[in-house]
Amino acid sequence: MDEATLPGGVGNGGEVVQVGAHILRPSGPHTPAVHALLYHVRTHGLMGVPAVVGVDPDGRERLLYIAGEVALPPFPTWSLTDRVLVTITKLLRRYHEAASGFPIPPDAVWNTELADPAPGPDAVVCHNDVCPENVVFRGASASALIDFDFAAPGRRVWDVAAMARMCAPIETAEDAARTGRGTLNPVRRLRVVADAYGLDEPGRHDLLDALTTQINQGSEFVRRRVEAGQPAFVAMWESTGGQARYDRRQAWFEAEQARFLDTLCRDLPASP
Repeated sequence: MDEATLPGGVGNGGEVVQVGAHILRPSGPHTPAVHALLYHVRTHGLMGVPAVVGVDPDGRERLLYIAGEVALPPFPTWSLTDRVLVTITKLLRRYHEAASGFPIPPDAVWNTELADPAPGPDAVVCHNDVCPENVVFRGASASALIDFDFAAPGRRVWDVAAMARMCAPIETAEDAARTGRGTLNPVRRLRVVADAYGLDEPGRHDLLDALTTQINQGSEFVRRRVEAGQPAFVAMWESTGGQARYDRRQAWFEAEQARFLDTLCRDLPASP
């Protein structure tokens, strides 16, 4: 049966293929730990993650195909609503709940490039890359999370911040416009995420702190790949303004901290 290349994000562009009911993807040292995680999550109530078939002789992992729609840039209008953002957030929370009992092996190998630098004692295995391209939608509702290549232990709020950064998105209007999202209000949409996940007031402060760290981390992540000459990242870097884009976002986010915090914490119900 012929392999059909699937469109997707920058990281695995052109390397993910469909063969009938199966998906073949590149694997790595982290794959055994990720497969154990996915098995745990599926057996603990969340079917909205890939089902593992195995690893092929050529080293590629084989997963069951998940039917649905994936939003790709320029993002379609249906994917930009608050309702869609809420469904992504609630799916992420369901994932965290299903993953919370996963016994993280102390010798497990994870890809930690996007991981929480301070996971703490209550860590779960975070997805760390919940962007629109890594969510399968059905009827404009988030149905499944895919692409767990960057999964690693961390705080739940770290994962929420990563998702908000890429799905709200936490970006200047100028840069968000490149993907068709320039009219969205990131300050208000971050509040939508915090409310949908159910973060308390301390958690909302932690959310902003995590975003501050991630904005710098994301810049370093892309720059490493550009310096390594990876074509897809070089093309993205050049088409989006290079380092200036990341500097602009960092300066904008720092300048808007007070407005983000006020919007996040305004009119919260009193703690019991």
